Amino acid sequence: MTATSTDADRTRLNELGYAQELDRKMSWFSNFAISFSIISILAGGTTTYFLAGLAGGPRMIVLGWVIVGFFALMVGMAMAEIVSVYPTAGGLYYWSGKLAKKNGAMWSWFTGWFNLIGQIGVIASVDYALALFTAYLIGLFDTDFVLDKWNVFIIFVIMLTLHGLINSFGVSLVKLLGDISVWWHVVGVAIIFVVLMVAPDNREGFDFIFESKNLTGWTSTGIIAGLYASLIGLLLAQYTITGFDASAHVSEETHDAGRSASLAIVRSIYVSAIAALILNIAMLQATPKGTFDTLILGRDGFLATGGANALAAPVGGVGAKLLIAICVVGQFFCGMASVTANSRMIYAFSRDGAIPGHKFWHRINPKTRTPTNSVWLGVVLSGIVGALSLYQANDYSVAFFAMTGMCVVGLYIAYVIPIFLRLRNPDFVPGDWNLGKWSGLVGWTAVAWVAFITILFFAPPFWPFWPPGGNTTFGEGAEAFTVFHLSNFNFTGPIIVSLFLIVAIWWAVSAKNWFLGPQVQGTPEELRAIEEALESGDVATFKKLEDEEDARVTEHQEGH
Repeated sequence: MTATSTDADRTRLNELGYAQELDRKMSWFSNFAISFSIISILAGGTTTYFLAGLAGGPRMIVLGWVIVGFFALMVGMAMAEIVSVYPTAGGLYYWSGKLAKKNGAMWSWFTGWFNLIGQIGVIASVDYALALFTAYLIGLFDTDFVLDKWNVFIIFVIMLTLHGLINSFGVSLVKLLGDISVWWHVVGVAIIFVVLMVAPDNREGFDFIFESKNLTGWTSTGIIAGLYASLIGLLLAQYTITGFDASAHVSEETHDAGRSASLAIVRSIYVSAIAALILNIAMLQATPKGTFDTLILGRDGFLATGGANALAAPVGGVGAKLLIAICVVGQFFCGMASVTANSRMIYAFSRDGAIPGHKFWHRINPKTRTPTNSVWLGVVLSGIVGALSLYQANDYSVAFFAMTGMCVVGLYIAYVIPIFLRLRNPDFVPGDWNLGKWSGLVGWTAVAWVAFITILFFAPPFWPFWPPGGNTTFGEGAEAFTVFHLSNFNFTGPIIVSLFLIVAIWWAVSAKNWFLGPQVQGTPEELRAIEEALESGDVATFKKLEDEEDARVTEHQEGH
């Protein structure tokens, strides 16, 4: 990258009100790698494979990537148009604050908290699924290994800690591993595709991908139950194609950010959708005949291992270990990138005084130029959410679907707020990357889609679920089995509504009196002084300037 482009990025960031504190070392490809790794088809495309398998069957597994891929691209393109104008680490909440014609601080507040909630849900769900697949892989080597909630949680904590450590060492390591992650996913999917196309005998074949199934428990006359189940099946692809806001959150570390971040968002979505479609078609056609309904249920009550069964069963032995190992490494990269994006969001949100203890959370390590404190706040919060997996009903972890729903709904609400505000703002001036005359159509399509999927993620996927504390017994004699309603209850709605009420009450009672939305970090001279202290390695001066910055933020809040 040229010095001219770097200077232009620095100048634009200064114009937006911030100093170049983070280390700008990423190319467009490295930026793309972060979002592509968070989407991670080797994570979402396998760990929620069970959901579409039960709700719609093979047909919806395939169609989901086409339908959701298209509409997610609409959301991504609408976001890409905004990040081209506002390439900051704050991303969504910053955009809302600037695009709102009135009450900018309020819009910024709600956007930021939904973004943060969604990202914590992403980290927790990704690393929990990673722990499940790792435990599954260990079980292929050691048949005495027990796949239970405590072993899974221990692995979850280990993986989460590793992701925190990696992100503490500086952006250069994250950049390197992110770039490797792209090729790992591409080559990994190719290997899985070839193995599943060549190795298995007694397979279902390609005709199987057109079959539909409804194993959700929802039954009725006509097509209503089947249609409902099919809509629920869309959530496999929708859970997977999330987290691409990461390209905005690392834009302050990206060269030619106004264009690179936009390209990265759009490309990460359509490349992921195409690759996931190829992956899942290979998995479906390789399914041993007559085993789909059993494999999709996973192992030992962990439905998220249904995808692992679908990969392992057709080949067995060394082949099964290879395919699961490919997924485990891909999921590890996904968790790493998720922590990266979240730490930048926390850093920026704290920089503008939104998070309690913001003076501590926005501090960066002057040697690595990494927001280390923010990294570990995200890790701890994700660990707390992941601990919910220890609560089980009838040996079934009820938390995983709640975590996935929390991340998708939280993130997409945060995505759609600035899109909506941009559509309502006639003064918005597009940047280098823009949709031209298609901006309105794409934007309103994105808004409608987010409204639809929010309702879908609140809907109960399985029956019976009511009353939550009850149970229903099906069949008689030796074939009788009992379904505990709590296992089928969807906690996403209650969790999201509860969190919304907390954020809303917090705003009404307190935050409206001190949160001002995106702030100017200092005068041009003060911003340049911060940058010079970092570039020269003058830690003492940098910390002094940070203290002065904190004092200004506090003064503005108290003055408000």
